[in-house]
Amino acid sequence: MALLITDECINCDVCEPECPNQAISMGAEFYEIAPDKCTECVGHFDEPQCVQVCPVSCIPVDPNRVETKLTLWQKYQGLQRAAGVPEVNIKLIPADV
Repeated sequence: MALLITDECINCDVCEPECPNQAISMGAEFYEIAPDKCTECVGHFDEPQCVQVCPVSCIPVDPNRVETKLTLWQKYQGLQRAAGVPEVNIKLIPADV
């Protein structure tokens, strides 16, 4: 599931540098998350880093973009390949996903 930044965002800029996929950018009024880049930090961290650092808790799961853990892992791998990361450095999908 991609995450979503709500209009409760105070534009504090804490979340943007924490995103390992560069999925967060400034929108017209507040920060936005690009759903095609958001993996909820799968492949990088155990928990979404933006959610962890947000001081106003305005980053819930986007109910319109429901994704399984497997889908998030596949998206992570695709983003890594697109960034030119050598295949040997891309984490494999865990067997328990």
